[in-house]
Amino acid sequence: MAVETAVELKNKGNEAFKNRDWPTAIEYYTKAINADDKEPAFYTNRAQAHIKLEAYGYAIADATSALDLNPDFVKAYYRRAVANTAILRHADAIHDWKIVVKKSPADKVARTQYDACQKLVKRDAFLKAIEVSDAPSAAEGLDLDSMVIEEGYDGVRLKDEMTQEFIDDMIERFKVGKKLHRKYVFQIILKVKELVYNEATMVETHVEPSQKITVCGDTHGQYFDLLEIFRLNGFPSPTHHYLFNGDFVDRGSWSTEIALLLYSYKWLYPSGFFLNRGNHETDDMNRMYGFEGECKAKYSERVFKLFSESFSALPLATLIGDKYLVLHGGLFSDDAVSLDDIRKLNRHAQRQPGQSGLMMEMLWTDPQTAPGRGPSKRGVGMQFGPDVTKRFCEKNGLEAVIRSHEVRMEGYEVEHDGKCITVFSAPKYCDSTENKGAYINIEADYKLQFHKFDAVPHPDIKPMAYAQNGMMSMMGM
Repeated sequence: MAVETAVELKNKGNEAFKNRDWPTAIEYYTKAINADDKEPAFYTNRAQAHIKLEAYGYAIADATSALDLNPDFVKAYYRRAVANTAILRHADAIHDWKIVVKKSPADKVARTQYDACQKLVKRDAFLKAIEVSDAPSAAEGLDLDSMVIEEGYDGVRLKDEMTQEFIDDMIERFKVGKKLHRKYVFQIILKVKELVYNEATMVETHVEPSQKITVCGDTHGQYFDLLEIFRLNGFPSPTHHYLFNGDFVDRGSWSTEIALLLYSYKWLYPSGFFLNRGNHETDDMNRMYGFEGECKAKYSERVFKLFSESFSALPLATLIGDKYLVLHGGLFSDDAVSLDDIRKLNRHAQRQPGQSGLMMEMLWTDPQTAPGRGPSKRGVGMQFGPDVTKRFCEKNGLEAVIRSHEVRMEGYEVEHDGKCITVFSAPKYCDSTENKGAYINIEADYKLQFHKFDAVPHPDIKPMAYAQNGMMSMMGM
């Protein structure tokens, strides 16, 4: 009887999966496992739903559970390989890809992934070997003054200051697939790199009467959905500030367009337009999830290197009105960490976040419903419970922590007794999740106003079109 019930629950999970409702699918697969914990397929099904939600640590655990039940279950090796590849553990992934290729020699996708993984392991070793801590900037030797804007260039000209006219023209150019002149691309990145480098690690701002600030979560290269936020909510202006909370790039195939538009607004409104760094404003993620490939395809490798330098200069958090700490990932493994520790953190001493420390935790951690702290469902960082959030907010005089970093089916979620808020601004994420997007408006009364919105149509270019390792097909996107 339990077996029949379990199969019924698994089928309901499959139905939810088919409808791209990954959280509901996970709920049903979990119930199926509770009814019959000896069926490896239940674990691999749940692993695939976890992969869709980027809970790669959970996916690895489920695939391993399936293999404990059946060491010959190819699908479990496949799922675990996918999850390890996704969190850049190529050496672990290669072991499982090798087994999949051996057991399923006709599987061309697995063979491609195995070959790609071998190349990535070699490339990682090469990059580590040539790494120089104080490498010269990609701007060295770049002579903007000698770059000529050809007469045939049909866009608005940019001089020494950003203008609304230039931005309006840029928005329309990007809609129809046109690019900016490379001189302007270099100008924008270099100017914004300088601006954000000189900002504090935790920017502190207030909302004055007759002003408002909009907090947006991940946009992930979904340019047309970013324009929908501006259409619904109003464009940035001297009285309408914006904060974009990381993960502007990767996955979506208009990441250069988003980065250049956000950077142009930062240049136009340096004290009223804010950018926090996310875990995807990092080199290793950009290599895996498409931004590096997109920069090279649309502009040049030098453009990617300059973007990389500017990403490592971005602030890691923004404090709004001494009430809301906004950062991409979440809280810390140590209760002793305070806002002053964030203020004192020298982010310029460490360009990439690494595997531990405050910067990594600010970019990677996630909330959990259970008290205390737990292992990361992603396989990177950790998770923090409602008690951790409560203590942090009380110690630092905060009303709440606002973070992004995770898909929420309604675009946002209020957790931890109202003290932890997730906002995610990429609706129909990767064209494969039926989630809404959201943004938060905050006016001078500091009340949070939540707004949800739906995805809008975009040209027929698939997500991660510029990723160079077949991640799309591997993850079933």
